[in-house]
Amino acid sequence: MSYKFLPLLFLGFLAFKPAVKAVKTTNNVNDSVKIIENNRLLAENKEINFEVLSKNVFNSINKGAYSLPSLESFTKAFEGYEQLKKLGKVKNEVLTIIDFSLSSTKERMWVIDMTTQRVILQSLVSHGMNSGTEYAKSFSNENNSHKSSLGFYLTGETYNGKHGLSMKLDGQEFGVNHNARERAVVVHGAEYVNKNLIKTQGYIGRSQGCPAVPTHLTKKLIDITKNKSVLYIHHPSRIYMNKSSLTS
Repeated sequence: MSYKFLPLLFLGFLAFKPAVKAVKTTNNVNDSVKIIENNRLLAENKEINFEVLSKNVFNSINKGAYSLPSLESFTKAFEGYEQLKKLGKVKNEVLTIIDFSLSSTKERMWVIDMTTQRVILQSLVSHGMNSGTEYAKSFSNENNSHKSSLGFYLTGETYNGKHGLSMKLDGQEFGVNHNARERAVVVHGAEYVNKNLIKTQGYIGRSQGCPAVPTHLTKKLIDITKNKSVLYIHHPSRIYMNKSSLTS
């Protein structure tokens, strides 16, 4: 064998190795693309499955003599409720939904027993005086803002204060409503939450940020919802949706 062919063989060997690497890299890229695509499909399927579950639960709710909240507000509320339940934070399986996209002249608070899937209470409810007049349009987590805060809360202990029987709330979303207890945002009764005011001024009275209810319903509402049930205040606010850790 002539040694003059050795350089050619060596060059051929070098030329061959990169080709093997190129094929291997291509396979890895394809595998990565497949994994990403599969994860995307799994995420989409999970989202679709939850939407189906949420709609099924919504359709199975016995409204009795009451109406139902919107499917949109219920879906958001149910999503956060399920997450808080998985975290072991829910002790009282009642879900309260307040829909601040609605006029304060409407009974925009619903209390749902999630074990029996039944609406057990519906009521007028106030928003903060600086959140708007008939409609709540602006929200805040700041002290002395006199605005409502959106999002998810857990009900706390009860006490008797200047509004009589009241119930403390603990905001569950940092940057959205985590200052609720410090701000003294509580559930309480108020004389200004009544239908007579609607006739005279076109909207119910407003609070300093608390979800206040008619005085004749205060005890019933608090007895049903106290001790770690979920309260969700809904509004289709992009700012809230971008900040929320409990709803998508």
